[in-house]
Amino acid sequence: MSQLIKVGISDLNVARAPDTLVTFALGSCIGICLYDNVTKVAGLSHIMLPTSGGKADGQAYRYADTAIPILVQKMLAMGASKARMKAKIAGGAQMFGSATSNSAIGNIGKRNVDAVHQALARQGIQIIAEDTGKNYGRTVYFYADTGIMQVKAANRGEWNF
Repeated sequence: MSQLIKVGISDLNVARAPDTLVTFALGSCIGICLYDNVTKVAGLSHIMLPTSGGKADGQAYRYADTAIPILVQKMLAMGASKARMKAKIAGGAQMFGSATSNSAIGNIGKRNVDAVHQALARQGIQIIAEDTGKNYGRTVYFYADTGIMQVKAANRGEWNF
């Protein structure tokens, strides 16, 4: 019997097949899906901001630079291999159409995408699928049995990576 495991904002979790991870309300936030296809261990992080600035203040799951290493460690503890981990990411939208692209609010989605790319590169994890940017929110389902990331967006449908 498979479980649906919810990952909230500034949260992360790991699962093993046949369970499914899900996160909602990805606007400028990023959903980072990591997967080891041999052990079928999956991880999902919902980061809100790009960097902790060196002090996560008890909110390490909130930031790309601190959440991703924690997610990797949790997957390793479940038997995953870092050498086999691949990433799929979604989110990073520009949700505030009136904000200029140079403002802190207007470009937070792009800054999040860039920070996730950097954090995954530091871990040596390749991004094999990406659905980022644009101006709409997303929900992500990540299936531990297949490694498929399903993205759903209101009034836009759903697609798989």
